[in-house]
Amino acid sequence: MIYLKRVAFEIKTIGLYDLILQDVQKIAGKSKVSEDEILEIMEKNPQILRDYKQINVEYNIGNIHIKDIEIDTLSDVCQVRAKKVNQNLKKLRALEKYTLDFEQSSTLVIIFSIEFFVLFSVQYFIVLLDLKAWQWWIYSLFASSVLIAWLYGTRESKKFKDNNIIFLKLYDETLRMIASLEKEGCIKKEALIIAECEDHV
Repeated sequence: MIYLKRVAFEIKTIGLYDLILQDVQKIAGKSKVSEDEILEIMEKNPQILRDYKQINVEYNIGNIHIKDIEIDTLSDVCQVRAKKVNQNLKKLRALEKYTLDFEQSSTLVIIFSIEFFVLFSVQYFIVLLDLKAWQWWIYSLFASSVLIAWLYGTRESKKFKDNNIIFLKLYDETLRMIASLEKEGCIKKEALIIAECEDHV
């Protein structure tokens, strides 16, 4: 459901993907690469496409380059299955954020930021406010916050893994359904492709 020609065009022309373009240029051994060369390099180096997808997820840009099927003009039999595809696409878009590794997600950054703030506050209360008599209570509070952060992080990590599995299964199922609808003449996949992204400035 990702349109590789769009990926190659965006890597070449949009500043958001400059680091990926630099990797492509390094692999190609030259500073100017064509979109066809980017496609060839992506085929041989899957990490390029993975990096592209990750950047998109981080910036809330979809990697699903397929729009919903317009069902009004379809026959009744095709409509039922097309509605299911549209429902799947909606779920996939909602679950796409879980395709990131949890270690690279904003959730983990937030957890670490809060813990850093709590540690700073602990030091502030003990040293600057001269609360050494209460230091064990304050350190206990900090230890509790670390435990809570660890439990929350573990829960979120599991949530990422579980939702990623759901995403991958739903992704494959939706691809099969689209291929089946095209084979039966209900739709043309080419007409569903989103060739340009409106989210880029």
